[in-house]
Amino acid sequence: MAVQVLICDDSSFARKQMARCLPAGWDIEIHQAANGREGLEAIRAGRGELVFLDLNMPVMDGYEVLRTIRREDLPALVIVVSGDVQEEARRQVLRDGALAFVRKPIDAERIAAVLREFGLADIDPEAAGAAPSRPAAAIEVQEAYQEIANIAMGRAADLLARLLGTFVTLHTPTVQALDAEAVAREIQALRGQPTRTTILQGFIGDGIAGEALLTYEHARIDEIARLLGLEGKPSPAEARELLSDLGAILVGACLKGIADQLDVSFSQNHPVILRSGGTPPRGQEGALSIELPYALAEGELGCHLRLLFREDSVPRLDERISYLVA
Repeated sequence: MAVQVLICDDSSFARKQMARCLPAGWDIEIHQAANGREGLEAIRAGRGELVFLDLNMPVMDGYEVLRTIRREDLPALVIVVSGDVQEEARRQVLRDGALAFVRKPIDAERIAAVLREFGLADIDPEAAGAAPSRPAAAIEVQEAYQEIANIAMGRAADLLARLLGTFVTLHTPTVQALDAEAVAREIQALRGQPTRTTILQGFIGDGIAGEALLTYEHARIDEIARLLGLEGKPSPAEARELLSDLGAILVGACLKGIADQLDVSFSQNHPVILRSGGTPPRGQEGALSIELPYALAEGELGCHLRLLFREDSVPRLDERISYLVA
């Protein structure tokens, strides 16, 4: 009898990738869910004997799914597959009953190894990476942007968590195309706001260029300094330097996460604080906008990272992504 496999992830790109990574010849029936609530409904209906579960999803996240499975004693074995690679995330899901934690981006050999480890499938190691016999669904380039951003955000959060010694809460990234007028409005809205600090940093590489805008929504500088092991309340100049340095680390980690997936490399300009007045920091042109929100579990810091890829860089991005979706 076919094993009922459920792939629960809010990214349709990630679900299709997961399905394509499952071993050839494995007798399974695949079901999909776009959030935790849908996933639990499928499990209760008997469509999730084995679940590949994402963590950061709207409506209900993977953590709550795991807790509900344990609380209701549902008949489901769970393998977490996530772009949130923080060590605390891995420890938490294993405590909550997951069999294993697999970091994104996934590959067929890693999935096959986990299945063999837990005796879930009798797989020939030489055939582990073979293309599945079932037909692969078409994958849209736009779907891929969302998942690439999600993986990059998770890697950057892991670095930030290790640097500050706390857990970083992630939310779903937003990907959208902005025309020149919308770009100008977005930048102007960030300039000179007394309750926010925005760090601007340009980047370029392999025919791709853009700007990163990191906005601290409610930064308590003394708490950030404490997390970094600094003593005393920083002066205004020290606070600006602290936010610039922290911003450069977060932007650099996120860009590297994207670059590694697309097999490109970026160099970055020195970060500067975006101020009111003066010359706009970029030309009046459209952009592909990727917004990545972060928050520390203890509430000391909330920030939004917006990557604006220049309009003339989008064809090159699409070209690189096409290799992932082929």
